[in-house]
Amino acid sequence: MFQEDAALKLLDGIVDLYVARGKKVTHFNLKKDRPDQETLTSHLLGRSGTLRAPTFRKGKTLIVGFNAELYDSVFN
Repeated sequence: MFQEDAALKLLDGIVDLYVARGKKVTHFNLKKDRPDQETLTSHLLGRSGTLRAPTFRKGKTLIVGFNAELYDSVFN
């Protein structure tokens, strides 16, 4: 439960959440259409119940997981 609470706390002030799993990228606009906590934690946490890595924050954007194309579009 602590891991879930800590992961959800990372979303404070976040508008755009991008979750990369391999080549698939899921985008959530948390300001316009925030999903329920179960959906968010299932995307933020891995099978072991810990925060998926890598996780980066840039301003109001949080990126979870690795996808080179996503990194290029957000960081450049």
